[in-house]
Amino acid sequence: HAHHAMVQDESLRREVEKEIQDERVSAGSAVRTVFRRWERRFQAMDAEVSKQKGDDMRDLARRLVSSLAGVHAHALKDLPRGSVLVANRLLPSDTVFLARNMAAAALLEVGAKGSHAALFAREIGLPCVAGLPNLLESVTEESYVVVDADGAQAILNPSTPQRVSFREKTEKKKQSLEKARVRAHEPALTQDGVRISVFANVGDAEDTRVAIENGADGVGLYRLEQIYLSRQHPPSTAELLELIQETLQPAKGLPVYVRLLDVGADKPLPFIDMPREQNPSLGQRGVRFLLQYPDLLRTQLEALLTLPPNWDLRILVPMVTLPSDMQRVHTCLRDAASRIGTTAIPKLGAMIETPAAALSAADIAAHADFLSVGTNDLTQYAFAADRENASVDSYFDDMHKIIFRLLKTAHDEAPHLPLSVCGELAARVDATTKILQCGVTSLSVAPPSIPTVKEAVRKCGGR
Repeated sequence: HAHHAMVQDESLRREVEKEIQDERVSAGSAVRTVFRRWERRFQAMDAEVSKQKGDDMRDLARRLVSSLAGVHAHALKDLPRGSVLVANRLLPSDTVFLARNMAAAALLEVGAKGSHAALFAREIGLPCVAGLPNLLESVTEESYVVVDADGAQAILNPSTPQRVSFREKTEKKKQSLEKARVRAHEPALTQDGVRISVFANVGDAEDTRVAIENGADGVGLYRLEQIYLSRQHPPSTAELLELIQETLQPAKGLPVYVRLLDVGADKPLPFIDMPREQNPSLGQRGVRFLLQYPDLLRTQLEALLTLPPNWDLRILVPMVTLPSDMQRVHTCLRDAASRIGTTAIPKLGAMIETPAAALSAADIAAHADFLSVGTNDLTQYAFAADRENASVDSYFDDMHKIIFRLLKTAHDEAPHLPLSVCGELAARVDATTKILQCGVTSLSVAPPSIPTVKEAVRKCGGR
């Protein structure tokens, strides 16, 4: 959807047409020149998310030039089934293609373990290890490699004992996954009988469908960004309502948590001229951005309030730092309900994504019905380590004891509120026991991870 919207951008199309007319070049040549120009613009920006748009431009240019030349097959179509792709980096359409065509894994020179590219690959079930310098110099087409994506390791030309050990580990994991899938639709009960809800993180209807097939107890995090980042104009209340219903339809009747738009200087909207910030991660993000642009917030709240009453809806407020953030959104929610004439106000929850929020959870709880911890950002801010920056990858450790202390603190500050974890940490089965011991009552993970996370919960003892 995002690529389709980018291709339809009027200024981009006009620039390509002007290149053809002024320089008397072919359409393919004009696309290469103009898209390369746009790619450099994005790459020159400070925000890492903006830089990633450069990858999108490169990806689109390649696809468009091939299409103009009458080539519609993907460049990786002849990749042997079950092989490992070794590359400098992956463009967005490459990652989707590899997942759909059953590549065994991908190894990349560029990227950090917490980067969006690595997270995206894991979410769609493609084992991927990024941040392997000089990889292309070391590997040939005849190389044999075993990839342990769980441990973020790759062994090039392993010894016979290493191959045997890897096959045994793979077979054991395969059997565990098959067992987990058989019980995926059963409740996840700890050994002392406590039920832990295992929800799904979703972005579109396909994610939701896969999540329900995998036994999700509902949707724990529905991100609205995909709707907004691919448009040249903001959606109306009616349009947004239709898209939300379409995405969540497979989960109707189950609890669904919709996160309000989480954008800002690090994820710029195409239709808002946003000021450039020197440090976007510490700037106008999440709820700060929404409160600055109240029309966007109003549209989202009215669309959610218009959902039929048989939807089990909760609303998540992103990047809460101060109690006043929640207080102001609560006021906006009541005002929106008054405007459309409804008394049915959904529960409102705060995303805990900074140490400050975890340490002030008691005050935030005065304006919240539940708390949800986003451990990806919490780790980034706790260690002052950009998760997209491979040079500080060793500092980005979401399994560090500090993260669990912050989780426990958030619970102890507001023990009466339900507490969820929806970051990457939630899917790490070797951390499930420690997470639950912090007082967490639900987990939200990528759809493919639901069966194994439920099994991990079942192995947990008393909390």
